Amino acid sequence: MTVTTTNDWSNRFKELNDSNEELNAHGKYFSCSYLLDMETTKILVQTHGGKIEKITMDPGPLDPYQFAIRASQDTWSKFSMPTPPPMYHGIFAASFQRDMKLEGDLLVLMQNLRCLTTQLELLRVVGIPA
Repeated sequence: MTVTTTNDWSNRFKELNDSNEELNAHGKYFSCSYLLDMETTKILVQTHGGKIEKITMDPGPLDPYQFAIRASQDTWSKFSMPTPPPMYHGIFAASFQRDMKLEGDLLVLMQNLRCLTTQLELLRVVGIPA
């Protein structure tokens, strides 16, 4: 699916997330805020109870988040392909072998890993806005 604006992307990502059966079943405690850094685009995602409360495109330096996932636009483009190439299929594979970095409160990331992984896999449907 191709989206034309960052607002379209935000709405589509939220819609896919909030209607996802796995996130509805397992997301009761999936409450956190995190940053996706794609070099030219940054996305702050705030979730509560498995639902997306707010998506902020290109947040300011004082907008709070608990952890960040940073990678080049190329890595995010490959990560978000419907069938990603080897070593782009997950955040740990990409962080061990590619340029993806995990920063911040990694305990929160690990506590929410199952739901976060499901949420990031939605990028394979909606793509990335970068």
